[in-house]
Amino acid sequence: MVLLKPSAFSKSPKPLPQQGGFSDSLIGDTVEAADAFVSQWVSPHLYDSSSTSCSLSSLFSAENRGEGRRFLDVLAKLHYAIQSAGLVNPDSAKLSQARDLMQTAMKYLEKEFYRVLKSNRRFFDSESISSLSSNENVEGDADAIEDLKMIANCMISSGYEKDCVKIYKKLRRKMIVEALSNLGFEKLTSAQMQKLEWEILEKKIKGWVRLAKVAFVTLFNGERILCDRIFSTSSSSSSVSIAESTFVEITLQSALKLFIFPITVAKCKKTAEKIFPTLDVYQTILHVIPQIEQIFSYDSTACVRSQAAESLEKLGESVNAMMIEFQSSITKESSKSPIPCGGVHQLTRYVMNFIVFLADYSDSLTAIIKDKESSLPLPEDYYNNSNNNEENPGNAGSPMAARLAWLILVLLCKIDAKSRLYSDAALSYLFLANNLHYVLIKVRTSNLKVVLGDDWVANHEVKVTQYLEKYEKMAWGDVIASLPGVSTAAAKAEEALRRFNKAFEETYKKHKNWVVPDPKLRDEIKASIASKLMGGYTGFYKKYPVGSSDIVRFTPEDLNGYISDLYIGLRGSVPVSTN
Repeated sequence: MVLLKPSAFSKSPKPLPQQGGFSDSLIGDTVEAADAFVSQWVSPHLYDSSSTSCSLSSLFSAENRGEGRRFLDVLAKLHYAIQSAGLVNPDSAKLSQARDLMQTAMKYLEKEFYRVLKSNRRFFDSESISSLSSNENVEGDADAIEDLKMIANCMISSGYEKDCVKIYKKLRRKMIVEALSNLGFEKLTSAQMQKLEWEILEKKIKGWVRLAKVAFVTLFNGERILCDRIFSTSSSSSSVSIAESTFVEITLQSALKLFIFPITVAKCKKTAEKIFPTLDVYQTILHVIPQIEQIFSYDSTACVRSQAAESLEKLGESVNAMMIEFQSSITKESSKSPIPCGGVHQLTRYVMNFIVFLADYSDSLTAIIKDKESSLPLPEDYYNNSNNNEENPGNAGSPMAARLAWLILVLLCKIDAKSRLYSDAALSYLFLANNLHYVLIKVRTSNLKVVLGDDWVANHEVKVTQYLEKYEKMAWGDVIASLPGVSTAAAKAEEALRRFNKAFEETYKKHKNWVVPDPKLRDEIKASIASKLMGGYTGFYKKYPVGSSDIVRFTPEDLNGYISDLYIGLRGSVPVSTN
């Protein structure tokens, strides 16, 4: 216990020849002065030793706060006198009287401690208290916290630690439980949760994510701050501080119960559609780990930190298993019917939308995947790692990026296999161009561009161009080759024009229902074809206009109109003469 030195409050003792007489005089004067002051606030009709209800006459109300400080000062002097007298004359009647007075005063302080805690409850909510971490004072709570701190110091130094802490823990533990309940916390066991349908559990995941963020960032953080503020200077007989032991008893069980949920989620059946809710839980814990390590930094709360780490480990294993299942679902896709008109395959849409969502969890996936993917058989030149650096693991070349790139490669290999379902080689190349272009659009317009890097995008843009060049050569090569020009001799003009008409009409009929879903790519293909046909045909037409020969059928505007009508599928095709 701390011995507090008396101030000028006590009367100067008269010199006495014997130690017993001196101590009796000292404690007698102190008890007399203390009793006179304490009795102003503590009287039989206000005091009920069996009750902890708030007194009608509050010593630590705003108008009486100065008296409250003086009350604590009086008790400090009384405690010092008791300690001093006890060493000299432990059987003194005055000492017994002083101890009785101290006990009465402590009972009153106990009630005051309860009253201040309860009456200032609205100022002690987690959000308000959490703001104190930056040394900001929220209106109304600074004086109350100081009152509680002074009362606690007085009670603890006077040997009433258990009484003080018991009240505090009872009220604050109740507030924590109520706050968690209001946030939607349910006391479900792991066995109960495992019996829930996935749709129900998925809804509970959304609630848990909101709950966990508030609990660790605000609720437990506020409680740690309040405990530290009130009990920071209070000493304890054990090696564990009062602030630590109080905080632990208030929050530990509630914090541990929160981690039952993520461990249960990690045990769910590993299917691809469950990966995003699972990542939501993982990412929530990952983001609050700094707060958990700071708030539960005591040795006695190491179990909370280990539960958080275990939750991340189990959830990470679950996510890895789900990604393997997702990859397997791509390779096992077994549809044998080619997509009509060479459009984007539904597998491409599904897989890319899935991977785009995965990329939004890049920080979590970086933590989960780490170096496990170094064995993926990606081509050596798959990345030009100009964007890669150790400080930014989200860039191309990281294990996480390699894993996502591998999933896209698996998809593209599958699409390549499906391109062989077409009997027309030109349509198969248009199919490949459409699907790879869709992949690129998804990469460019999402976080995948950051993950995979500019080099990956550039490399695959080249592949789209190569597919289109092969398509154009196979689809329009004969038309372009048959195109008559200005230099065509008059004697050969009719034969050349017949070949061109026949080639163009056959190609148009075949291709008019083929599709290029992306408007920009569609315009680029049509512009490329027009650039190779319109110049030569326009020159020929000027030399041999319609009417000059029975076989001159199209004006340049007609030809351009037919080209413009291409690649929009079955909508609004313009009929072409079959002659």
